[in-house]
Amino acid sequence: MDHDVSGPLRVVIADDQALVRSGFGMILTADGIEVAAEAANGAQAVAAVQRTAPDVVLMDIRMPEMDGIEATRRIVAAGTCGTRVLILTTYDLDQYVYAALTAGASGFLLKDVTPEQLVAAVRVVRAGNALLAPAITRRLVERFARPDEAIHRDLSDLTPRELEVLRLMATGLSNAELAERLVLSPATVKTHVARILGKLDLRDRVQAVVLAYEVGLVTPRSTSPSAVDHA
Repeated sequence: MDHDVSGPLRVVIADDQALVRSGFGMILTADGIEVAAEAANGAQAVAAVQRTAPDVVLMDIRMPEMDGIEATRRIVAAGTCGTRVLILTTYDLDQYVYAALTAGASGFLLKDVTPEQLVAAVRVVRAGNALLAPAITRRLVERFARPDEAIHRDLSDLTPRELEVLRLMATGLSNAELAERLVLSPATVKTHVARILGKLDLRDRVQAVVLAYEVGLVTPRSTSPSAVDHA
C-alpha cells in the first residue's frame, strides 16, 4: 500500500555517522520534512521502518551489524507500508549500489549533495519515482551485472512495443529520448513505461533496467549518456 503523497512527508535516516544523520536531519526539518527516526545500522533501520512506517529511508550502505543492502532487502520485502529506500553513497559506481538497486532501492544519492538536492531527491522518491540518471543505471549494471548468470523471467505479457520500450530504456534513454526515437508522444511513452512496470510487478524504471540486463534482453555495450529522468 502506497502512501498518500498529499500528507506530511516522513523520513528515516540510517547512517553510522551521527554527524551525517544530524546534518541531513536539520536540512530536511528546515524544509518541513519530518524525521521520524534515526538509525545507526541496518537492523535499527528495519526496526525503525516497522515502528514508524516512513515514506522514505535515507540508507547508508556500509554500516555495522547489518549493512544497508540487507536492510533494504528486508524493508522492500515487507512492503506493507510503501516505504521507499534512497541509498546514500560516496561513489556513484560503487558495486554495493548495484546490489542495493537489485535489492529494491529506488535510486541513490551521493553524500556530497547540496541541501536543495537532498530535499528534492526525497520528494521525488516519495512521489513514487526513481531518482537516477538512466545512463548511470546502465553504467552500474554494465559494470557489475554478470551476463553469464542470466535469470529467467517471463516477459510474454509484454507487447512487442513494450519490449522495445524496455530494451531502449535499458540502454539509458530518457522518456523524452524514447519519444523521439519511437516517434511517440511523451504521454504515450509514459503510458508504456507504466504498463511495463505494472505487468512485471516492478517498483520503478530502475528495477526495469536492472531486470532487462539480468534476463539478457540487453547486453552491456557502449551507449551515449543521457540526461537525468525522474519519470
